[in-house]
Amino acid sequence: MSTPEPHAPGTLQSFKRGHVGHVVFNNPRKFNAMNYDMWAALPQVMQDFVDDADIRVIVLSGAGDKAFVSGADISQFDTMRTGDANLVYSQASEAGYAAVLDCPKPTVVQIQGICMGGGLGLALNCDVRICASNAKFRMPAGRLGLGYAFDGVKRFTEIVGVGHTADLFFSARIFDAHDALAMGLVKQVVAPEALSATVDDYTRTVCENAPLTLAAAKRALLELRKNPEQRDMALVQAMVNACFASQDYQEGRQAFAAKRPPVFKGH
Repeated sequence: MSTPEPHAPGTLQSFKRGHVGHVVFNNPRKFNAMNYDMWAALPQVMQDFVDDADIRVIVLSGAGDKAFVSGADISQFDTMRTGDANLVYSQASEAGYAAVLDCPKPTVVQIQGICMGGGLGLALNCDVRICASNAKFRMPAGRLGLGYAFDGVKRFTEIVGVGHTADLFFSARIFDAHDALAMGLVKQVVAPEALSATVDDYTRTVCENAPLTLAAAKRALLELRKNPEQRDMALVQAMVNACFASQDYQEGRQAFAAKRPPVFKGH
């Protein structure tokens, strides 16, 4: 089992526990606000877990107990969000968002405290969202005067629908965990002290399932986000076929017949 090593604030922290890869946004003094270096590091951290055959699910969380991610680090706005530098920053943030959204492995986000702006965008790019009852959400673009990219707005509509998306962008209001649960933004709300254990239990359940089945289901979900003419249905079908041809499928049937837990190997 890998354990986290200390990192300077304003960096990403990553480590493994069993079959779970962990990505921690580590900037607690600024409520885990995302700076350029954090955005730039995120694609490689995600890719390392994608390339690791032992990793079956990836968890994103924030350092400390005050925030998941509060948004962008506004101290960089004067230097990184103007002129030519803004293009570099935008490319880094877009690559970071895409690395999470397009990840071929299941992703779970653990949300405590503040989850706003870019943090809310990152959370919505994950497959499953579990939050503490003290979570506070906001899409503050309207308060900052910035434009939100089409793909980002589209992702909101995929998760919470057009009506809730309109409300959140038009009002820029703060809403709580129970509002998030009611609109379908999160799967589950738990007490803050139970959040880590709840996420651990959930990911343990995911990791007990067949890796090839998880991969096929995730691929289908990724293709569903595309326009119909762009979907790679042959790839989806090939991954489904691989499940039925696998040793894990034999193991699953044998375990079911013997009324014992299956032990899947991913092949």
